[in-house]
Amino acid sequence: MNIGFKEDLTNEFKSDKKKLPDSDIIDAVVAFANTNGGDLYLGVEDDGEITGLHKEHTDAVQLAAFIANKTVPPVTVDVEKRDDNTYIKISVPKCRSIVASSSGKILRRRIKADGTPENVPLYPHEIHSRLSDLRLLDFSAQCVPDSEYSDLDDTERERLRNVIRSYNGEKALLELDNEELDKALRLVDDIDGKLKPTYTGMLLIGRPDRLRLRIPTAEASFQVMNGTNVVMNESVNLPILAAFEKISTFMDARNSEEEIEMGFFRISVSDYNKRAFREALVNAFCHRDYTMLGSVRVLLDDNGLTISNPGGFIEGVTLENLLTVEPYGRNLALADALKRIGLAERTGRGIDRIFEGSLLYGKPLPDYSESNDVMVRLFIPKSLPDRDFTRLISEEQNRLGHELPINSLLVMNELKRNRRASIAELSDSTHISESKLRITVENLVESGLIDAIGSGRSRYYTLSADVYKQSDNLTGYVRQTGIDKIRYPEMILKFAETNNGIITRKDAADLLRLNVQQAYRILKKMADEGKLIPEGTGKGACYRIKQ
Repeated sequence: MNIGFKEDLTNEFKSDKKKLPDSDIIDAVVAFANTNGGDLYLGVEDDGEITGLHKEHTDAVQLAAFIANKTVPPVTVDVEKRDDNTYIKISVPKCRSIVASSSGKILRRRIKADGTPENVPLYPHEIHSRLSDLRLLDFSAQCVPDSEYSDLDDTERERLRNVIRSYNGEKALLELDNEELDKALRLVDDIDGKLKPTYTGMLLIGRPDRLRLRIPTAEASFQVMNGTNVVMNESVNLPILAAFEKISTFMDARNSEEEIEMGFFRISVSDYNKRAFREALVNAFCHRDYTMLGSVRVLLDDNGLTISNPGGFIEGVTLENLLTVEPYGRNLALADALKRIGLAERTGRGIDRIFEGSLLYGKPLPDYSESNDVMVRLFIPKSLPDRDFTRLISEEQNRLGHELPINSLLVMNELKRNRRASIAELSDSTHISESKLRITVENLVESGLIDAIGSGRSRYYTLSADVYKQSDNLTGYVRQTGIDKIRYPEMILKFAETNNGIITRKDAADLLRLNVQQAYRILKKMADEGKLIPEGTGKGACYRIKQ
């Protein structure tokens, strides 16, 4: 008999025909606890064949107690025994600390190149990363081993002061002398009366030669591809502020702009929103795992912009909750310093700015779907702005005197993309709770940006008539409110209401996607019923709503 599935990161099979050694059971439990948790199936071969338990492993209570006694801290597992004693499932939780066997072994699970799992040592440098992921350690606040205060660079410190001036950072920081500034931003720590650079200090203002020696993983690269041809491939081994400045210069030279007319005004729209790019690049530097090899990579190719960094999402962050989860970074001291000097979003919601950079112009949303456990990869598609949508959002923001909330932009984008949606459908697509969405959509209805159709469970939303008027697509608006034949009269009246009270045969034909003769019959029937009044003849013929 076969168990019916294969081994993976959270499932492990162990043969027990010859009594699996106790140490192997403990090693598997420790590895699960130090990764994502999982299930250990005792009495199952690697190919999934169930071959049975050894008689000494049939007592579930005894087995759970043994595991707790042989792990540090004790791991509480759930042991589920099959009635026929063919196998046992040992469910191991993901632990909130580093777990070791009582003999001192610390292991983790990983997937090999062939797709099968294995248990490997959790090395000392990886422990820092694991604790950071679990929000138990701020790696960036630790002192850099064997470093000296002289490893910090006065030139880079002056660059930091210029960033504060340019990006409206905390002006009070500019009044501090160098040592006071370093302490205020946690660039140094006082160890036995001596100032020692922290990882934050070395990463922000370290001397480039000392940075390469002390933190060799602090690398970045900027690449430009034209098809399969490499146009540019520049490595940047500099402190973050200098690297940020250099990469931004490279990007600015390749980020073309176009202007959109707004009455007497014009707005400039870049291929890639500059504020969104800044936040994305800062996020990559700020949230990368500096214990891992690899670099912050910026790639421009025919399809768009990719920004990637080593280190997966922090504990609790997923693709679904990116825009709703409480902000929390891997390197808190570094993030705090970048916020205070003005380079990073002060609220910690830089991700909102990244999405906003596309939403404001009706462009495809940023894509994080290629991120995994060891890498965060952001892709921003290259596309032209939706001019009508851009005008609409810009005018509304000018009217309000402030920016539209990110949730409002997400709803508008979803309705632009899918034409009509209910609260439940909007919640599924935006990953915003229904309670928050109801507030958002009602505010948008009040502002005239969207319309509510129907009531109760059948209530749904569309972009408003004014939105479609701006793009000369009024029939598109009315069509979204329903296409059933029984609703043809309602749609005709709705069109007329938004078109100075009149509708022509051609309007009705375009609206209902019928030929002119079919549209005429519907209009004539509505006139016979007293709902419309025919006016004029020939090309000037139309129907007016009866008042």
